[in-house]
Amino acid sequence: MIEFIDRQLATTLRDAARYFSVICLTGPRQSGKSTLTCRLFEEYHRVSLENPDIRMSAAADPMAFLNQTNGGLIIDEIQRLPMLLEYIQSIVDAHPERRFVLTGSSNFMLLKNVTESLAGRAGVFDLLPLSLMELRQAGILPAIDMLDETMVGGLYPAVCAGKNISRFLYPAYLRTYLDRDVRQIVNVGNISQFHTFLRLCAGRIGSLFNASELANEVGVSSNTINSWLNVLEASYIIFRLRPWSENTRKRLVKSPKIYFCDTGLACYLLDIETAAQLSRDKMRGHLFENLVIAEALKKRLNDGREPNMFFFRDAKGNEIDLLTLHGGMLSAYEIKSSATYSTDFEKTLRNAATLINTPVVQRTVIYGGDYQNAAGDIRITNWREMTFPLCRD
Repeated sequence: MIEFIDRQLATTLRDAARYFSVICLTGPRQSGKSTLTCRLFEEYHRVSLENPDIRMSAAADPMAFLNQTNGGLIIDEIQRLPMLLEYIQSIVDAHPERRFVLTGSSNFMLLKNVTESLAGRAGVFDLLPLSLMELRQAGILPAIDMLDETMVGGLYPAVCAGKNISRFLYPAYLRTYLDRDVRQIVNVGNISQFHTFLRLCAGRIGSLFNASELANEVGVSSNTINSWLNVLEASYIIFRLRPWSENTRKRLVKSPKIYFCDTGLACYLLDIETAAQLSRDKMRGHLFENLVIAEALKKRLNDGREPNMFFFRDAKGNEIDLLTLHGGMLSAYEIKSSATYSTDFEKTLRNAATLINTPVVQRTVIYGGDYQNAAGDIRITNWREMTFPLCRD
């Protein structure tokens, strides 16, 4: 059993703490927020607002609660008592040397209050489940032939460190999420319908999001579907990949695609229980695409950068799975789950310059095999070694 896996976000947080009085760290439950902040700011005093007694004490006398130490203070699940943010603002305005680290598992609830109360005073960052790069640095990267096991198991710290298994983690995670977090954000009258919606989203990984279509299947309005999607995104269950658009006369799609922040949870929702089952499932290619795009998102967030990630699709069916924007230039990625490489994978990437006006400075194929080649004009990389550099090396 592994006690701790170093997180890439640690360097970003350490740097940001030099400039901000308040560090705000959000992310899904069990992604390692408390573990990371306690190790990174070990001299700080830590309290959790999940504890009802602590929450009642803080609500009764906020200033006494926040001034219980003159040193740094870590407050977990700050969204449970957002009123504290205004008091934190007054403290850091009067005493810029004071330091607070706030964690929360609801992006929507937390960011709304941080924006209103701590604008310019807080650095806001996101911690998703572990990345393959973090596993590689920890020396526990799965073998090249364990792709399906990796997708089914997921990359939550408890699973990767051997402290839990996916068979137990994801059912409990889903029950906790449905019973607590969803009801804190929005009034879901019929949990069964919401559960159906969640499973239907898993079945649409990598597909264009169509609220009307989902509304018909679930039996609710399109407005409700959009509201629920916002809840899933705010709680770090899913994220949206926006279509690329630029000043062009070409007709491009306008709907986003949806992906899950962790493939293990997606597999659970799809009733995929084993690697052998996944290897035969029609969703395998979509889940591999999800794995890769989630890794790109983690890389951007761990570096403290905006995602700036897109896909391209035009009316003629030309499609590029992933585009990342940096310095006004694009990197383009084709994603294939096949274990056998084919030069056909490169076709759309070779036409990228004719499809997109913005310069494409790097083109990469990421696939499910083990071959790699960085010497050509199109990089070829396997799933274990994939990286998302900001510019061509």
